[in-house]
Amino acid sequence: MNLPLLVLAVALTLCAAWAFNTAQRLNRLHIRLDRSRDALQAALDRRCAVVAVLFPELAALAAQTEQIPLTATDLQRRLSQETQLTEALRERVGQNPWPPQLQDAHTRVELALRFYDDAVADTRALRLRPAVRVLRLGGTATLPQFALGDR
Repeated sequence: MNLPLLVLAVALTLCAAWAFNTAQRLNRLHIRLDRSRDALQAALDRRCAVVAVLFPELAALAAQTEQIPLTATDLQRRLSQETQLTEALRERVGQNPWPPQLQDAHTRVELALRFYDDAVADTRALRLRPAVRVLRLGGTATLPQFALGDR
């Protein structure tokens, strides 16, 4: 066999193997992102339920907040509603410490937000590489957005 053809075949095989492995890694990162978004949704819903039980006067706002789905394309709508709920809660509680159940739920939300943003950072880091973008290894999935703002 001709040496240049052999070198070309090896190079093409290596490129194809790299592209396949990168696409598989992106798939795993997107699965991790979906799971972390689901965990964030659960933590936010739990906090809404705790607010509704502890503060009946905020139950309507908590229920309205809980009805907004947390989707990949519309994350900010739910988070802005959560901000309104938190502000109403702070007005209601004032300078007093939050009840332990609410503090626990709030801590879980903060952790879920961090896990979600870590998953977004890892996914974006790989998706925004030039070779990945040129070869369109990210498929048709939307580029994930940070919950706590761009880093």
